[in-house]
Amino acid sequence: MNLEFTQEELAFRDQVRAFIREKFPDDIRSKVDRGQTLTKEDHVRWQKILHEQGWAAPSWPVEWGGCDWTQTQKHIFAGELGAAGCPPVIAFGIKMVAPVIYTYGNEEQKKRFLPDILASNVWWCQGYSEPGAGSDLASLTTRAVRDGDHYVVNGVKAWTTQAQYADWIFCLVRTDPDVKKQRGISFLLIDMKTPGVSVHPVITMEGGHEVNETHFENVRVPAENLIGEENSGWTYAKYLLTHERTSNSIGSLRRSLSLVRQAAKKTKLGGSTLADDPDFSRRAAELEIDIQALEFLTLRILSTVEAGGSPGAKSSIIKLRGTEIGQAINRLMLTAAGYGAMAYYPKIEPGPGELTTHAAGVYFNNRKTTIYAGSSEVQRGIISKAELGL
Repeated sequence: MNLEFTQEELAFRDQVRAFIREKFPDDIRSKVDRGQTLTKEDHVRWQKILHEQGWAAPSWPVEWGGCDWTQTQKHIFAGELGAAGCPPVIAFGIKMVAPVIYTYGNEEQKKRFLPDILASNVWWCQGYSEPGAGSDLASLTTRAVRDGDHYVVNGVKAWTTQAQYADWIFCLVRTDPDVKKQRGISFLLIDMKTPGVSVHPVITMEGGHEVNETHFENVRVPAENLIGEENSGWTYAKYLLTHERTSNSIGSLRRSLSLVRQAAKKTKLGGSTLADDPDFSRRAAELEIDIQALEFLTLRILSTVEAGGSPGAKSSIIKLRGTEIGQAINRLMLTAAGYGAMAYYPKIEPGPGELTTHAAGVYFNNRKTTIYAGSSEVQRGIISKAELGL
């Protein structure tokens, strides 16, 4: 594995940087810098800019709008977006359900769903977890019973992120309760406007409305919305999670650590600043080393994929370490920001020279990162079995 970028790859990096300078809207950039919550319209506008450039879904097959890039180019692209503070593409459509559709869906489903996902014309959410089935996802109980040309769905999905905006939801549903729990699950696409679907807000610790409970009461779903084969949904779910677990942005982590160091320069500590404190410097340096190690691991995996292999269980290492590093950066920001770490209220503008880091809100919200897409405990179990042979 060569850890140095080639001249062609460096030229590509410069092309991406020029695009960001020219096309990343100033008002969205300002919101990101202030830590304000982006609206659905902000996300869609940025994703449409990427789509116009042909860069909305680099990892898709070229025939459906993907880019004919190497794995290294994809890594550079994601890193530059993260380093510039560009909002990540909302994952549920482009990065999660779309790969399932173009891998396991039929041609009619591909033609029906993929163009609108690519153009960000349709907003998706995920129906996996339930009140009694989180890390043990195979214990889900939401039922889908075949009734002629439809499935009748009943149950509750928990933590459905941004369901209040969603047009569609992709769901894991139980279609056979009498077999081993992993074998009786199917993958179903459901229009959120269908009668019987209701969204109930869940307000998180920092006061935000990001997640919801989504209820299904006798929801009739056309059988043509079943992806692949009935009772094979667990296979598709694992495939989707592999994509989700390799989505950590090295660029975003580096940017976050840079913001921590900037905040520390403004936090007084006796006659100097926190940035001059040896213990703070050590903690920041350790995180920088951790990020570099994570990038090396990511590049190793990309080399394997480039050669035709699969990330396999190594995607669990990326998910585990990426989320843990992110949380460690959040903790350090609480220290670095001082009084500026208090809860951030988007409607209150900071005064001249005033530091507002919204660190407390980010810290509380990001407690979830070591739980979603498979908790850290689940990832360690996967790593110990598949990688270490324990």
